[in-house]
Amino acid sequence: MSVGPLVVEILCIFALSAYLLHKYGDWRKQHPLVTIIVFISWYFSFIIIFVLPLDVTTTFYKQCVHDSVKPSTAAPSKLNEIDTTLWVDPKVITTEDVVDSNRIRRESPPVNECHEPWSYVPENILPIIWSIVYWTSYLLTWIVMPMMKSYVSAGAFTVRGKLKAAVVENLIWYGSYLLIFGVFLIYAAVDPKIELDIQNLQVIGITASNTWGLLLLVLLLGYGLVEVPRKYWYQSKKGYLLNYIYFQLAKLSTEKSEAEEHLEDVLEDVRRVSDVIKYNHASRKNVNTIISKCPDTFQDSLVKHLDDFQDYGQRKEQIPSEKDLVKLHSKVIYAMQSRRRTSTQWDILVEKAFELEDVKSNESNHSKNYHHTYDPNYNGLKSYICTPNVEWHWRILLMPTILKVVAVVLVIGSVMVIWCEMTFFCLSPNLSLFSIFVDSANSKNNYLVIEIICIVIMAFLSVCSYYTVFKIRIFDFYLLAPHHQTDENSLLFCGMMLCRLTPPLCLNFLSLIHLDTRTDELETAYTGVMGRHLDLLPFIQSGFNVYYPIIVAVLCLATYFHLGSRCLSCLGFQQFVGDDDMTEDMIEEGHQLMKREKRKRERALKSESRKRYIEKIKPRENGQRLENLNSHSDRSFNREAASGNMETTSLLSKFSKDSSDGEHRVEIFKDADGVDFSDNTVSHLGDGVDFSDKITSHLGDDVNDYSASGASSDSGMGRQYGRQSKGIFDDV
Repeated sequence: MSVGPLVVEILCIFALSAYLLHKYGDWRKQHPLVTIIVFISWYFSFIIIFVLPLDVTTTFYKQCVHDSVKPSTAAPSKLNEIDTTLWVDPKVITTEDVVDSNRIRRESPPVNECHEPWSYVPENILPIIWSIVYWTSYLLTWIVMPMMKSYVSAGAFTVRGKLKAAVVENLIWYGSYLLIFGVFLIYAAVDPKIELDIQNLQVIGITASNTWGLLLLVLLLGYGLVEVPRKYWYQSKKGYLLNYIYFQLAKLSTEKSEAEEHLEDVLEDVRRVSDVIKYNHASRKNVNTIISKCPDTFQDSLVKHLDDFQDYGQRKEQIPSEKDLVKLHSKVIYAMQSRRRTSTQWDILVEKAFELEDVKSNESNHSKNYHHTYDPNYNGLKSYICTPNVEWHWRILLMPTILKVVAVVLVIGSVMVIWCEMTFFCLSPNLSLFSIFVDSANSKNNYLVIEIICIVIMAFLSVCSYYTVFKIRIFDFYLLAPHHQTDENSLLFCGMMLCRLTPPLCLNFLSLIHLDTRTDELETAYTGVMGRHLDLLPFIQSGFNVYYPIIVAVLCLATYFHLGSRCLSCLGFQQFVGDDDMTEDMIEEGHQLMKREKRKRERALKSESRKRYIEKIKPRENGQRLENLNSHSDRSFNREAASGNMETTSLLSKFSKDSSDGEHRVEIFKDADGVDFSDNTVSHLGDGVDFSDKITSHLGDDVNDYSASGASSDSGMGRQYGRQSKGIFDDV
């Protein structure tokens, strides 16, 4: 009896949650409280999913020991007189006492075959874990996270105002929950057998939460069970997937343009308000709060024009009230979120389109070497593994085949889930495939296989459910983007949905494997913590929880035939149908957008390469110019030393206006061509050499005339060495 496997699994789940939060979020930019709350919600939801199989195997082992006890050593007691919320010592119950004609029993192995599972958890640990995890998730999903999500988006400037706006915004969520809670409360009040005490009210609250989650869960499963396998099948068909990406780009381009235009309009309103409310006004603090939510470039433009100048000739605009500022603040937050979301989606789709275009162009490559349009910049071990030949075989040959195999496996899984959802209410004969698999492993005491089966089923149900949350249009405002691109609202929404859907998902899973209260089995610790709500409200057990999941089959059929997309397309909404003129036009528009994006990226790469080239050759050119300058100065210095006091006279006579020797003048100009009079070159000149007279003589008498008319002297000329000198004929 050890808790080692449980501790290891909890630590692995902790590492998984931290990795996912690091991948999608950015703790440096997020508020610390948001990071902590989101991490707890993800962590506890994953604990429920991955620790529940341990609870199942522990329950099977206890049931095996319970059924193998001899009747003579047992004390007389009835199962319905025992508090089953805690684990019961199997020695106090006989097999005769638990016989019930309305329930079924699993066949347990003989007493000598009841081996303790490798991951056996002591009976007093799991109830504590489930209590902490479930009630924490319950508070997070119904109180804390909805309020935080709305609090972040609220436009009020005070804590009280933000809380008030958060409550008003969440009235829909709270109203739906209170409606279900009220129905159950009325039923319990009418039933004379139910006493309305604190414990039963707690059970009614749990039932309302699970019923709300099951209502949404079935709708999400009906879409995800079809779309997840279809997604992998279409990914193996690169041509179809590329057309779909083109369609999404064209569709997103309109949204992106609208988001940018809306942001520009809102920023113009902010600029107008900033001009009206000066820095000495009482509402300027609120205006600064609004400006802090705007883009950095816009903030810089406002700072440059921030002054107390007032044109008294203009008509004074009306100063907006605090209510108007609150509305403007909300508009700024919403516009920034929309712009950020569409920009992130655009970048993801563009990268995916480039990748698919590379695959399409390499399919006809007979050299079997994969060529990228743009350098992928593989680093580390990946640069040694992803060679062109290996990458070509992986992307062109292996990946499509693997994706098709995965799609077929997922289709089989979806069919099994639909079958089990439609037949799990039938206990005898047992028609649920998942229950048959688990019973077969249980009869052989193969607890490891039971845990693997449970984890696979739970993971598949979770993926199909949560995939739909961020896929359907009603939740399109939220986006989980990798590389730290997910905003706080999306992270909070994801954590809220995880906490809200995971408990009913686990209860539905226990029903699929016939480990709920309808069978004559010892209940799991998870069901015990849930409050035995099925016994308190029997119409939930015999009606809603049994027959409502059958709707999954109807939703799957509607999703398979694209009924929803076709209806929306007929109403004028842009949907990827495949055989529609609007779809073809959108695909062509997306193709043109990709060409434009490709040209833009090529111009950016050329500009960047040009800058790198200039930065690379600039030090070399400066060094060559410096050498020319040094050699020229050395020759001049030697000539001065040789001529002595006669140098000045010879130079004046040589370069005077009356001189007829043009060859010398040309020679001097040739020597002067290699000289660069910059700060760097002048600083390396000798202290004893003065080039001001020589430069003047190079330019001729025009410079002398210009100097005589009031131009700068030698010191003025020296100040111009660091920049380009003004030309003589610039003013003409």
